[in-house]
Amino acid sequence: MNALKELQNCFQPVVAKYTDQVEAMLNLIRPANDAKFGDFQANFAMPLGKSAGKSPREVAEEIVAATDLSELCQNVEIAGPGFINLTLNDQWLKSNLATAFSDERLGVNKVETARNYIVDYSSPNVAKPLHVGHIRSTVIGDALTRILNFMGHHAKSDNHIGDWGTQFGMIIYGYRNFRDEAAFEKEPITELSRLYRMVRLLIEFHKSTTKLPELKTQLDQLQTELTKLKQKQSVAEEKSAVKKIKKEISQTNKRIADSQDQIRSAEATIAKASEDGLVETADAHQDIATAVLLETAKLHAGDADNQALWEQFLPVCKQDMQAIYDRLDVTFDMELGESYYNDQLASVVDDLEAKGFARTSDGAMCVFLENFETPMIVRKRDGAFLYSTTDLATIKYRMENFDADACLYVVDHRQHEHFEKLFEVASMWGYDQAELKHVSFGTVMGKDGKPFQTRSGTIVGLAGLLDEAEARALVIAKEVNDSLDEAQLKENARVVGIGSLKYADLSQNRASDYTFDYDKMLALKGNTATYLQYGYARVQGIWRKVDVDIEAVRSKPAEFEFETDIERALAVQLLRFEEALTDVLVDYKPNLLCNYLFDLCQTYFTFFSTPECNVKNTESESLKFSRLQLCDLTARTLKTGLGLLNISVLDKM
Repeated sequence: MNALKELQNCFQPVVAKYTDQVEAMLNLIRPANDAKFGDFQANFAMPLGKSAGKSPREVAEEIVAATDLSELCQNVEIAGPGFINLTLNDQWLKSNLATAFSDERLGVNKVETARNYIVDYSSPNVAKPLHVGHIRSTVIGDALTRILNFMGHHAKSDNHIGDWGTQFGMIIYGYRNFRDEAAFEKEPITELSRLYRMVRLLIEFHKSTTKLPELKTQLDQLQTELTKLKQKQSVAEEKSAVKKIKKEISQTNKRIADSQDQIRSAEATIAKASEDGLVETADAHQDIATAVLLETAKLHAGDADNQALWEQFLPVCKQDMQAIYDRLDVTFDMELGESYYNDQLASVVDDLEAKGFARTSDGAMCVFLENFETPMIVRKRDGAFLYSTTDLATIKYRMENFDADACLYVVDHRQHEHFEKLFEVASMWGYDQAELKHVSFGTVMGKDGKPFQTRSGTIVGLAGLLDEAEARALVIAKEVNDSLDEAQLKENARVVGIGSLKYADLSQNRASDYTFDYDKMLALKGNTATYLQYGYARVQGIWRKVDVDIEAVRSKPAEFEFETDIERALAVQLLRFEEALTDVLVDYKPNLLCNYLFDLCQTYFTFFSTPECNVKNTESESLKFSRLQLCDLTARTLKTGLGLLNISVLDKM
């Protein structure tokens, strides 16, 4: 059940008499921020009054008088200039609470119209170990897939892995020129990763040594320009001229900062190559960037030797990748990588050209788009295809084979222009009926405000991240409950550590960057997985304290009593579960479910710590069972909600 939806349904026909923007007005009915204003508050009288030429309070009075809320609300009050405060009927609460208690879905209805979703997430390049940058895509996509399916949609997950790109050209080149045979035999993925990093560093070294003098010259020119601007500023008298110069100085300072960052990056690359003893190797492989592209082109053209190496490397890489997914308990319905679409790419380009959407420009086949300065290239001048071509082939495949109503791409925000172009071209090409959505997300940051890295400046590996989370959780587990045996402590550390890592990400607005902090994510207080898991465990502890069989409580007819305000508040919060899940799917934001679960847990702990709500010493048997059922429904809601985020719970912590 969804009280908000029912309120909106009650107001809908009346509000429709005042405006054609009915949905926007109904969205102004929201949960009240303070219990003194009731359970919900409708704020649509203000904009409706303005458009109708009446006072908001007058409009509010008219709408309340014309809307039948008798079964749903026990109190409707117009406050201030026209706020409508709504207090749900206690009997409605108790009846729906009983329905939720006896329902394995906790009273959450499935959507009226199910859609076919493809959720594209994680999607690493398999030649490289998963790192901290993959955590957001993986856990956000996994949670969205679970929530979509729970709400009645048909969602399939696809790990569109990078198994056909330039990274394999790097590994093939590295394998042929730099491999340590013994190391490869012993730990192939470690050696392949080393080769990839080495070849990439050599390529970047050559780029940096070539570019660094140019960057330094550019910086000198910018600093000279800044000096001249400051001199102009010192003699300028007109206000408009001073303002213009200030703006130019600000822009120049930004360009100087960007130039300095590029110089530092280039110098760091050169220093890294020197530290690793690769300068002589770099001198011996001056054309390594071109050679890597040639190895990649040979692979794509079907060269037997490169194909054989690819087939040898790919299973090893995927096995290493799968070990991380197993630890995260993440599975996929499909794992169709870039290589799957290789034989479809030529026909994509041919069809775009035949329909007049693509044309040759400077030897490359391009789709020019009105709102973009640069075109989408679908075939380079050397005949090679690009990510954009593969993505178009993927859309075609998904539409034709899965009848997809929506495709969600859970990819970081830096790819926004690629997806804007991709979706526009797909729409031109005829795939304009489905929802194509870039579910973008921000960067995982360190405490220094920069992208989260190791002390050496490399991106943190995901395996190491999981290890550290579990190790820290084990220390906490021993402090919280040292009566548990070693095996149980380690299991608790695994559940708490991995869960905390996921929740720390999911609880953030996905569009924002967030700061990675082990101490905060594992805290027993605040909006953390540990806090919610602890709330669930406290409920399980009640059954042990009162010595009551939980099945006996569940088999008893649910009859709720509200002896205190906090019991009623907990009931209202429990019945907002469907509302929270519905909100998540408006713009695909799992943090809204996290917010709900945190609010629920806070309300429960207030109930739990209120002396008047004592469960064990309640004299009335009916009130005792009412409170036990409230506790049980809270625990089941926490467990279900966390399960939709793919986070486990514990009976003891």
